[in-house]
Amino acid sequence: MTQLTNQEIGKLGEDAAANLLIQKGYKILERNYRIGHLEVDIIALKGDVVAFVEVKTRAVNYLVSPQEAVNYQKQKFIVSVASGYMRRFRRTEEARLDVISVLHKNGVVMEVEHIENAYYPRVRTY
Repeated sequence: MTQLTNQEIGKLGEDAAANLLIQKGYKILERNYRIGHLEVDIIALKGDVVAFVEVKTRAVNYLVSPQEAVNYQKQKFIVSVASGYMRRFRRTEEARLDVISVLHKNGVVMEVEHIENAYYPRVRTY
């Protein structure tokens, strides 16, 4: 069996995540949306909520869970992209930050989990 590249695994996960969102009634607005060098995997709309979704795909036996892989730095990047997107397109809906965790075994999707409100922007207090 041929080993999948990281890029192929990422696409596999993003496709599974987009399909799950569509099944749940979301409209996919963007995939791989970039502002400069920052990117968010999926932007989706459902009702009055725009979800900015980071997709993390891992092998079933990987030590770090996919949602744990969205570290503080990545969260800051996604918040920046979300803020820019909402301003650029004058969106008035609520913005939400989600993670979709995709587990695969040998390139076959085994589990897809959608974690709504996975994290919140942190505000510094001085």
